[in-house]
Amino acid sequence: MDQRDEREFAEYFAAKRDAVRRTAYLLCGDWHKADDLAQTAFVALHRRWKKIRDRAATDAYVRKTLVRAVIDESRRPWRRERQTEVLPEPVDDSPGLAERVATREDLLAALKEVPPKQRAVLVLRFFDGLDVGAAAAALGCSEGNVKSQTARGLANLRQVLEREVETNG
Repeated sequence: MDQRDEREFAEYFAAKRDAVRRTAYLLCGDWHKADDLAQTAFVALHRRWKKIRDRAATDAYVRKTLVRAVIDESRRPWRRERQTEVLPEPVDDSPGLAERVATREDLLAALKEVPPKQRAVLVLRFFDGLDVGAAAAALGCSEGNVKSQTARGLANLRQVLEREVETNG
């Protein structure tokens, strides 16, 4: 790549790295994996940067690459997550924060139990704020598939959260 392309890529990377990393975290539930997945997406983008004619489609390309990387990682048996009873970091004991964090932790834990494709649709639709058409384009599938995966994903998420409420109150 020439210097102009490198500069454009660097500007795009600086503008989007945090958003891509957050999306990766919501998809996988682990900040270290999210860093790796975001790096994978940006490396793929860098390789194809010169060939991208429509810069407006760059976000969709990165999102699609990210979702595919998450799904590929989930298929590797040696990379599967192991559940533990002890959280790695302490939680602040202030009442308002503790309630919010518990809710957030419950949601993230439940999201991990949803199958990868359904999780990808839920994250793109409800955390990234994409509509059905944009999510379908990012995932390379039909809008009907996005709708059915959303319905199934929400049903699975509800089931996991209800089980958590019954178990832990």
